[in-house]
Amino acid sequence: MILKMKGKVLPCEGRSYIMGILNVTPDSFSDGGIYFDPNAAVKHALEMIDDGADIIDIGGESTRPGADELTCSEEISRVVPVITQLRSASPDCIISIDTRKGEVARAAVEAGANIINDISGLQFCKDIAQVAADTGAGLIIMHMRGTPETMQNQNNLSYTNVVSEILTFLEDAIRLAVAAGVSRNQIAVDPGIGFSKDCDQNIAILNQINEFKALKVPLLVGHSRKSFIGQILEENDPADRVWGTAGVTAWLAFNHVEMIRVHDIKEMKQVLILAEACSSGQQ
Repeated sequence: MILKMKGKVLPCEGRSYIMGILNVTPDSFSDGGIYFDPNAAVKHALEMIDDGADIIDIGGESTRPGADELTCSEEISRVVPVITQLRSASPDCIISIDTRKGEVARAAVEAGANIINDISGLQFCKDIAQVAADTGAGLIIMHMRGTPETMQNQNNLSYTNVVSEILTFLEDAIRLAVAAGVSRNQIAVDPGIGFSKDCDQNIAILNQINEFKALKVPLLVGHSRKSFIGQILEENDPADRVWGTAGVTAWLAFNHVEMIRVHDIKEMKQVLILAEACSSGQQ
């Protein structure tokens, strides 16, 4: 299995890749405001690459529960300068744009992004699939109900079988992307941990993570520092959830999930190295 993207091909067999989170926002749940300045953002991206990140995922719009929607122009003004500078500073790095808007996705890919990471699963703007088809960018399709403003409303948390319903959603979204001209080997999927799910539903998804292999595309999981970890550990501060994140990371590595999306690169890289060494019997 591979993931094709603009300018690169990522072999997706035998290891888990690290996607480093770079929020160019003033209000993200864990690190909002820290990397809002483009120079600070690029510096942090280069540090994440040095620490072992394989992909840098750049987002200009907060998707925390209750977050407001940005205009395309505001989102572009936040992310494109960072993408441009990072591409210049690290020509070979893999850059992902975290957006649900086709106009933003196109501007980001033109600036140097390789992958489009759509948290809305093509619900918010179906033009994103067309951008991926036109540009050859990789396309990550995530499951979510509603929008960041409404995703934790009770009606969006009601499932008969959470894993089965997510699988159906992702299958349908893959068909939409392919119909728009996206090659299946450009597509990866994300079950959307923390997006329109409660703690028990997140744990059910993780417990049954191998069910998503039936889709026969690479899998991304973004669990880092999220509230379900805080609920289980009784840790209110996201910064105090690194060890909990590491526990989930080890589980995902054990189950050969192709990509993990995290804040704490150095620590999660160590988890993956040791998990892979134990699995293979070789250091």
